[in-house]
Amino acid sequence: MGEITNVMEFEAIAKQKLPKMVYDYYASGAEDQWTLAENRNAFSRILFRPRILIDVSKIDLSTTVLGFNISMPIMVAPTAMQKMAHPDGEYAIARAASAAGTIMTLSSWGTSSVEEVASTGPGTRFFQLYVYKDRNVTIQLVRRAERAGFKAIALTVDTPRLGRREADIKNRFNLPPHLSLKNFEGLDIGKLNKAEDSGLASYVAGQVDRSLSWKDVQWLQTITSLPILVKGVITAEDAKIAVQSGAAGIIVSNHGARQLDYVPATIMALEEVVKAVQGRIPVFLDGGVRRGTDVFKALALGASGVFIGRPIIWSLAADGEAGVKKALQMIRDEFELTMALSGCRSLKEITRNHVMTDWETPRASLPVSRL
Repeated sequence: MGEITNVMEFEAIAKQKLPKMVYDYYASGAEDQWTLAENRNAFSRILFRPRILIDVSKIDLSTTVLGFNISMPIMVAPTAMQKMAHPDGEYAIARAASAAGTIMTLSSWGTSSVEEVASTGPGTRFFQLYVYKDRNVTIQLVRRAERAGFKAIALTVDTPRLGRREADIKNRFNLPPHLSLKNFEGLDIGKLNKAEDSGLASYVAGQVDRSLSWKDVQWLQTITSLPILVKGVITAEDAKIAVQSGAAGIIVSNHGARQLDYVPATIMALEEVVKAVQGRIPVFLDGGVRRGTDVFKALALGASGVFIGRPIIWSLAADGEAGVKKALQMIRDEFELTMALSGCRSLKEITRNHVMTDWETPRASLPVSRL
């Protein structure tokens, strides 16, 4: 595989290995893909204000998320149909995340079930959920996740309808026939022609409830004791309602730029959300994180941690479980180095003063140097 030196390099390997339809499915964003590029570009407009001559011989990256101890504030975002990338799919990612001492979020559209992922061994895992027109389907999914030992629900709220991803339209994307959406097998979902298994994916997408509203977030709390993370909040207004609705946390996310194009990069929306929640619940970020420097910037702007999506898929496609382990280790190592070079020995030492953004006013409070 040559010497991989950063996680971006996995993508080129994945592109060589994967069928075009599969690569395009994972890689693409909505419509013009402006937000897709912006999720990355916005990070480059944040610069560091490193503090020097601080003893950084010992650095602690550990943190807690919803009370669960993890080794670093870097977690695995939910991504659908991971066996399209590699035969081990969700199994490999679950094992790699567990080995790294961090949290994996399983997509409800996984090609492995909650039970199968639980069978890989111990580990803290969250379950990503869409709410379906048939609430009984939603209840069955939540119950299965609970029984399989999942610790939180990441409720995706930015997808009343699927975004328009033009590569998928051109490629006539469908789930390869040897795979299926395992969480829906054995569910009581009414009349479904099981003969056409690849039809399950489009059927399930069509069953997502467009009428989903805040009252359903409250309903979800009546059917489960698991904490609920609201995934897909990018405004202060919605952040405040999320707090009022009893959310345990927020994931600032634009769905990897796959839903509404021309929304801001998540790193730009982050501070607005953080200020709105006023520390009442933790705020996390996904979208565009490719470097340890990105992780530091997110924490400096108020995030409690980040979730990583596509790089995990690319590293899985490139080298299975070993690839995912390497990707998580590389981002961890870069983040630790960024902390050291910024003069931070623990996550609580990372402050807003460690970064400057091009969208803030110059620091009027800083004294003007006189020659």
